[in-house]
Amino acid sequence: MKPWPYPLWIAHRGAGKLAPENTLAAFRVGAQHGYRAFECDVKLSADGMPFLLHDATLDRTTAGQGKAGDKTWSELSRLDAGGWHSRAYAGEPMPTLEAVSSYLQRNGFLLDLEIKPTPGLELQTGQVVGQEVMRLWADAPIPPLFTSFRPEALQGARETAPHIPRGLLLDTLWDGWFNVAQALECAAVVTHYNLMNAELLSKLHAAGLRGLVYTVNDPSVAQWLIGLGIDGIVTDAVDKFPPA
Repeated sequence: MKPWPYPLWIAHRGAGKLAPENTLAAFRVGAQHGYRAFECDVKLSADGMPFLLHDATLDRTTAGQGKAGDKTWSELSRLDAGGWHSRAYAGEPMPTLEAVSSYLQRNGFLLDLEIKPTPGLELQTGQVVGQEVMRLWADAPIPPLFTSFRPEALQGARETAPHIPRGLLLDTLWDGWFNVAQALECAAVVTHYNLMNAELLSKLHAAGLRGLVYTVNDPSVAQWLIGLGIDGIVTDAVDKFPPA
């Protein structure tokens, strides 16, 4: 297999649940716990701005309502994305991908970038995110790892950023997933930790693919996976697992 530049431990959505997910505040909290690789979710505003948000709608993690992809960035940028978590983070905005890029690169941190498209915009979102990553990380020694549950999004990223590594996310081992990962020339497959076992990891490694898992918060599960030889662990528990 090709050398793998990403660390074993990856902080989920910035800092798991210790700070409002997918905000720069969360990245800072994760960094305070020693993490140097982070996972986050990116989608497009109505006017094509890549920004961080997990859900298709704004209701759960912002003061806004409705489908996020229907709003312009001007509208989205004014929303409180921290107050839902706690008073300490009230007023925290959703960041653009460019803001995240600046923070990570200034600190030498790495990124697992999940392309989380608004339904129906999978290919377009992948294409735009690919273009932006090529621009924003043009001089970076280690680029982000693209991941997505949607093969169409990975295909879009492949079209505009063919040399940026890709990882297929899986919450089930659906028929044909392995052939899709190979057709997309993925560097990794990222499964829910319940799906991972020695046989699956061996199959991935034999094909030259790295095996990563999400979202591991139990120390006994983490130790078992490390014993298997897992290549990456995405966790909420940044306060429990020393990332070294």
